[in-house]
Amino acid sequence: MKAYQDEPNYPTNPDQRTGSVTRRAFIKATAAAGIALASGLPAASAGTSASGMLYRRLGKTGVKISAIGLGGYHAGIPPEEEGIRLIRSAIDQGITFMDNCWDYHNGGSEVRMGKALRDGYRDRVFLMSKIDGHTRKAAANQIDESLKRLQTDHIDLMQFHEVIRPTDPEKIFAEGGGMEALLEARKQGKVRFIGFTGHKDPSIHLGMLEAGKRHKVRFDAVQMPLNLLDAHFRSFEKNVLPVLVKEKIGVLGMKPLASGQIFKGTNATAIECLHYALNLPTSVVITGITNMRELDQALEAVRTFKPMKEAVVAALLEKTRTAALDGKFEPFKTTGGYDGTTHNPHWLG
Repeated sequence: MKAYQDEPNYPTNPDQRTGSVTRRAFIKATAAAGIALASGLPAASAGTSASGMLYRRLGKTGVKISAIGLGGYHAGIPPEEEGIRLIRSAIDQGITFMDNCWDYHNGGSEVRMGKALRDGYRDRVFLMSKIDGHTRKAAANQIDESLKRLQTDHIDLMQFHEVIRPTDPEKIFAEGGGMEALLEARKQGKVRFIGFTGHKDPSIHLGMLEAGKRHKVRFDAVQMPLNLLDAHFRSFEKNVLPVLVKEKIGVLGMKPLASGQIFKGTNATAIECLHYALNLPTSVVITGITNMRELDQALEAVRTFKPMKEAVVAALLEKTRTAALDGKFEPFKTTGGYDGTTHNPHWLG
């Protein structure tokens, strides 16, 4: 297996709210090189804007992002015009973290977001997308397709999507594997930061982190389910989160409502669920938003959030414990229904 030499983190201006820069400035800064990024702050360190939006550091990158992120899959569900209006409304109200993926709605989510980010909106956000390719060729093609759909010359954070099989890290880091393409894209200025996602098992995340260490590749961010159910079953919070905090890797929490399943098994409210995820040392909590009501709900969660007392957290965990124990209400962990690359293995290359 090929050993990779990781590139240094790219210099950014910590005072920039979103860290979005032009590709020309980005490459120039990279050429200047060697400048160490040091936020000196944990992932949960925050600042609040006049609008009430909370901003947090993305690990060691020095970039500030909104504590709530807009889920790309859900933004692709409503009719296009409504979806574009939803994305722009979120940005206008202070949400800067935009989630997406090469395969969401067969590329439709990226196309829609690309349209929404016209007229200056691209410069106001931190844009993240994901690729599925495990081979160099597949990954390189998907990166270029994402750039074209999103109508941008660079993506702020590109992640390997659905690292859900124990063998995935080995394939991604193999000679001719997808990591070669992602590191090359970063060198070319197409991508600023790199990470990976997964929703299946914390042991696989730990395996990916270990693979990175072996190949001298440092991940800037890692995405995983963090919610009131996860705390009790096959827990990313207990097994992966402490590692990310220790190594100052950006924490991207997803599925704070367990894809809506939490409401079938508990009486926890959406605001309680979002507050719980925000109370963890997350850089951002990515939540699905399909309409203005859900956008208002997410914004309310940020505006009303305050660090939670231990007794409050304990009460919420106790209230959700029984429903969580067998993983029934986290089907993305226990079934194949959420595994897009399992149903479409050709996406892997």
